[in-house]
Amino acid sequence: MSKELVFGHQKPDTDTIAAAMAFSYYQNQLGYETEAVALGEVNDETKFALNKFGMQAPRVVETVANEVDAVMLVDHNEPAQSVADLDQVTVTHLIDHHRLNGFNTAQPLWATLRPYGCVSTIITELFQDAHIDIPQNLAGMMLSAIISDTLLLKSPTTTDHDGEAVKHLAKVAGVDYEEYGLQMLKAGTNLAAKSDEAIVDGDAKTFELADSKVRIGQVNTVDLDDVFSRQEGIEAAMQALMDENGYDTFVLIVTNILNSDSDLLALGANLDKVEAAFDKKLNDQKRMNLPGVVSRKKQVVPPLTKAFEG
Repeated sequence: MSKELVFGHQKPDTDTIAAAMAFSYYQNQLGYETEAVALGEVNDETKFALNKFGMQAPRVVETVANEVDAVMLVDHNEPAQSVADLDQVTVTHLIDHHRLNGFNTAQPLWATLRPYGCVSTIITELFQDAHIDIPQNLAGMMLSAIISDTLLLKSPTTTDHDGEAVKHLAKVAGVDYEEYGLQMLKAGTNLAAKSDEAIVDGDAKTFELADSKVRIGQVNTVDLDDVFSRQEGIEAAMQALMDENGYDTFVLIVTNILNSDSDLLALGANLDKVEAAFDKKLNDQKRMNLPGVVSRKKQVVPPLTKAFEG
């Protein structure tokens, strides 16, 4: 059996990293030869979790076909969010909690798709179903992923499955998930040392909506002014990325993790569709307030998709 690489989406977040590590370990216990890799450097939140649980970040790759013939995907399926040469390898496994879009394979594959708040929740259940023990440090990383994706179980994407997984993983990892979770989330909101580009594109994904290429970024903070006091530079960074990559529209969601509210900033074409998606007008600063909106997957992408494609 040839070696396979396991990885998540570009601009990796904590779930992408933890899920790749966990699913690689899981598959190795089943007899596969796999290695978890990443499609970019880890962010501050993920670094905090890795340091807490004494683990190393997966190595970063830009291409995979030069190393392997087959891969396993976690936490994404859209080709625009994956490795550039995905079409040159065989995808044998897919574990995801996002919409399916533009994903096609030449051969059948193992696919587990569940509408949970986090991919690491799905993988937790796979471990349990197979009666495979999760190592303590890996349980800590998977716990971190669920806390990150569900904002400590406060996001509308959260399911009962996520809550049960958090309790189980916290016990295995030996931590108080609420105390640790708040520390980890705050570690990811230290924006002072980040460049404007890192803020707008550090956690961003590209979506093909109708005939438009839409970039949707999200940044967490404990004070919206930490971002919008830099709005001139933020807008310049967004515009530069649009010019460089051909994005038609750039939407940045700035989320306050303490009160679960967001402000949206939008640039480019189709601003009328952005307004239609949320039934609100952008103000003179190209912003709108979105109370209770914290989930890009559930509360941002679906209404934008409907507005662009409907």
